[in-house]
Amino acid sequence: MAGITTDSSYGYTQKNPIKVGGVNHDRGPLNEHTYLRNLSGANGEAISYWRLGSCCNFKTPNGIFGGGLLDIYRVARAGVQDTVVLYINMYDADTVWAPIGFQFK
Repeated sequence: MAGITTDSSYGYTQKNPIKVGGVNHDRGPLNEHTYLRNLSGANGEAISYWRLGSCCNFKTPNGIFGGGLLDIYRVARAGVQDTVVLYINMYDADTVWAPIGFQFK
């Protein structure tokens, strides 16, 4: 976990998801939840999250039949009225960052 990104699209768009990887080692969902549990709001606020579903078929050598789906999570921050949607890729791994508006605990 590398810090806070400066890329405003990171995690917020289907084209720039958070790549936590792990599906090849039966850790995909665990990696997603580990990532989300380590996030807090920009000022340290507690967060809650729930999975909305999957979307956005894409090609990956790490998926079944060469494809994968992104998981979509709605995230709420304590004391902040608006919620946000984050897109997470459990098929491919890369350096993970906190999206703008969040930080790591």
